[in-house]
Amino acid sequence: MKKAVLIFCMAGSIIACNSGEPSADKKTETEVPETTTAAADPDAEKGLELVGKSDCFTCHKVAETTPTGPAYEAVAAKYPDNDAVVDSLSQKVIKGGSGNWGTIPMTPHPDLSEADAKLMVKYVLSLK
Repeated sequence: MKKAVLIFCMAGSIIACNSGEPSADKKTETEVPETTTAAADPDAEKGLELVGKSDCFTCHKVAETTPTGPAYEAVAAKYPDNDAVVDSLSQKVIKGGSGNWGTIPMTPHPDLSEADAKLMVKYVLSLK
């Protein structure tokens, strides 16, 4: 009898805590965060699409720093939005790098084209 009550309580707790559907206020790993900046700039909008299709959100979030990478808003605040910075940061996305945001190196993305990397950087810099 005790086992039946325990199993019933555990099942009820599991059902109450998780309906099996993601809640509206929690994002899954594959969801792309909504931003208002990207809609105003077609390059930034395309960059957001590319970021969402890549593994970027594994290490980065839009507004909060993670143990493995800075928030995109912090990157946008640190760097001016100009062609030299876009070129430099896009190369860092492709080749990887370390030292600017701590000791954890950024994973290289050698299969990413320079044009796509630039669009992704433009999205990040649009978050000022």
